[in-house]
Amino acid sequence: MLPPSPAAPLHCLYEDAYLLVLDKPAGLLCVPGKGPDKQDCLSARAQARWADALVVHRLDMATSGLVLMARSVEVQRALSLAFEQRLVHKSYEAVVAGMPQAQPGHWQLLDAPIAADWSQRPLRHVGPEGKPSQTRWCVLGPWGDAAHGGGPATRLALEPVTGRTHQLRVHMQHLVHPMLGDALYAPPALAAAVPRLLLHACQLRFAHPVTGELLDLHSPAPF
Repeated sequence: MLPPSPAAPLHCLYEDAYLLVLDKPAGLLCVPGKGPDKQDCLSARAQARWADALVVHRLDMATSGLVLMARSVEVQRALSLAFEQRLVHKSYEAVVAGMPQAQPGHWQLLDAPIAADWSQRPLRHVGPEGKPSQTRWCVLGPWGDAAHGGGPATRLALEPVTGRTHQLRVHMQHLVHPMLGDALYAPPALAAAVPRLLLHACQLRFAHPVTGELLDLHSPAPF
């Protein structure tokens, strides 16, 4: 998937003197990667507009949605600590292959440790040697876009309790319901069935580190 054009405007949902909440498009790195072809990223684009913008957390390149950035080192530390202490509520939407056996609207908890797959880096897998990893998930309903190949698909709400690399994608693969468009964890036919990974960070809720105000930001899934 090609990254969005550098000329495309950044979508900022919240801005004040202390922090920013941006809506990252799919296909754009959060921070620079290795090599000259991987320098275009959300942080670089943000710093071109807000010179003091600092990264607090990241989304995978293929994932779209809400990203929180600080505008000072002090606020960056406070927000990073809030993430570590699980004081930032994160909610995602995804479309997965098949129909998970759960009643719509009823939350389930998946508790399955995730480990690095050193023979197939950067992949991760569920295994007893992994770190504790928990995801809450809930069926929202069927996803009926016939463009994915005609097989059944389901829209889910996902809430990561822990924050492991690729956690939501690995856990959905572990449930045998990989995400559509997932080039890392879905079978090739499902990975190629849609133009992008169908995973979107749709909500961030947290206390403002300076004012104490409860901020609750939302971005609807674009699929």
